[in-house]
Amino acid sequence: MIGRARSELALPPHGQSCDTVVPVHPADLSAPLPHEKCAVRFLPLPLALTARISPVAVLACAGWALTSGPAAPPAAAEHRTAQQAPAGAASAAPSTAGAAAPTYATAPAPCAAVPAATVKVLVPGAKTAGKEIPSTDTDLRRTCSWNALQGYDYRWLDVSFEIGESDQAAKKEYEQRVAEKSGGGPVPGLGDSAYSVVNLTTEDKQETREGVVLVRVANALVIVTYNGSDFETRKAPGTDEINKGAIKAARSAVAALGGGQG
Repeated sequence: MIGRARSELALPPHGQSCDTVVPVHPADLSAPLPHEKCAVRFLPLPLALTARISPVAVLACAGWALTSGPAAPPAAAEHRTAQQAPAGAASAAPSTAGAAAPTYATAPAPCAAVPAATVKVLVPGAKTAGKEIPSTDTDLRRTCSWNALQGYDYRWLDVSFEIGESDQAAKKEYEQRVAEKSGGGPVPGLGDSAYSVVNLTTEDKQETREGVVLVRVANALVIVTYNGSDFETRKAPGTDEINKGAIKAARSAVAALGGGQG
């Protein structure tokens, strides 16, 4: 019966359709079927469907084993790790947001920096209130001036405050200004660093002696200029008088810096 069925449904010669019945010799029954489309007709319908569906099921099982099986790599975990890595690296980076603020944020009122009693001694006849010099930025740079002519004796005193952005910036500026001077020397016990120098100049036979004191306190600079002349004798006050007067005013100015703390 099987041989008859296969004989009736064997492949037709070239040029004929699969519906054409061609007898086949029993010796040819063991030969392989060269045409898949026609060969399917040998099987009953359920077996044909099974032949077509089985490869799909096998591939589906293999895909599950690769993606969801025990040996599959933890893709989601790897993705989370990759996302978390940059955040961890960023948190390890040093932060500069907590950098310390400068000690002094603004300059104090310069005309109030020197006590009235000191002004009267250093600049006889001057108004103790002084006169503030206009500044382009009063938060960072302020200067007050006192001057007077008492008889033939003339005195001039300037006190300035300059606020730097940092201690290092103020230190650099201080060192540059000291390097521009000649002579002079350090003033012990005044600020973080202090320097004083006295120079004598002569113009039209009139002498003028001027003392300059530079002081650095943290990020602030204090600059004091004090000079004098005698128009009767055309001589200048002594070096010691000018130097000590300038240092005295500088000590008062440094004490006044407390009002400019940030």
